[in-house]
Amino acid sequence: MEPERECRVLSIQSHVVRGYVGNKAATFPLQVLGFEVDTVNSVQFSNHTGYAHWKGQVLNSDELHELYEGLKLNKVNRYDYVLTGYTRDTSFLAMVVDIVQELKQQNSNLVYVCDPVMGDKWNGEGSMYVPKDLLPVYRDKVVPVADIITPNQFEAELLTGRKIHTEKEALEVMDMLHAMGPETVVITSSDLQGPLGNDYLIALGSHRKTKADGTKMTQRIRVESPKVDAVFVGTGDLFAAMLLAWTHKHPNNLKVACEKTVSAMQHVLQRTIKSAKAQAGEGNKPNSAQLELRMVQSKKDIENPEIIVKATVL
Repeated sequence: MEPERECRVLSIQSHVVRGYVGNKAATFPLQVLGFEVDTVNSVQFSNHTGYAHWKGQVLNSDELHELYEGLKLNKVNRYDYVLTGYTRDTSFLAMVVDIVQELKQQNSNLVYVCDPVMGDKWNGEGSMYVPKDLLPVYRDKVVPVADIITPNQFEAELLTGRKIHTEKEALEVMDMLHAMGPETVVITSSDLQGPLGNDYLIALGSHRKTKADGTKMTQRIRVESPKVDAVFVGTGDLFAAMLLAWTHKHPNNLKVACEKTVSAMQHVLQRTIKSAKAQAGEGNKPNSAQLELRMVQSKKDIENPEIIVKATVL
């Protein structure tokens, strides 16, 4: 399953000592799938912030620039992919855009995969959990240089200024996002009602490419995956990393790439919840430490996922 040549990813995300979010959630799956991963840790925390306590350091934009300069001086700053996730700081995000643009000048085939992490919906109400001034930076600077974006429904609404109530509106919002720059848009979760009913979470994907004769082709899919009754942290980071890997291996087949990504997610989540419940004991609610993703234990499922979730072509 090796990529045909060395394929190198620059992943600029958070780092935790214990557990799996950010780079810790993205690196292992990418390595298992044959990619070289160079990580810049935007923060270094003891654990994710869903625990009662956390300690650590935050990287600022000057420090990010300094790390990148070191790579440049050694002429090892050539990448096939850049992957970014959660960021809280506008100047840091602007520096990421500068780096992506410079890397794209060196390698016009570079693919930038961006998870525009800004907020989510709880009980139907959306709220941002990053500073509000990040929205214009994502909308005006980041999304236009991104090739693949993985917003949730709330983030897609923020980026376009349009609410989504139906699948038709979701497809229109994805078209608006394509028009901003990215060829591939996956709305990773939504509160839309799908054919399979309430126990399933709907994700929607759209891949638009321009053919040699200039005409545009769009492939659109819907994926319904069983909801898992627990709050996991790091799932979005894992999703974006695996989508990067599977779109690399199936560049013109978003359906297969999403089926493999979502199926692998299901395997990881089912293993995690089973393990967490066993650790918590009968009748007890698992805590943050017990709900850490069972990543290493899921190595085979990440490498070669049995397809348990099918996508529908729309």
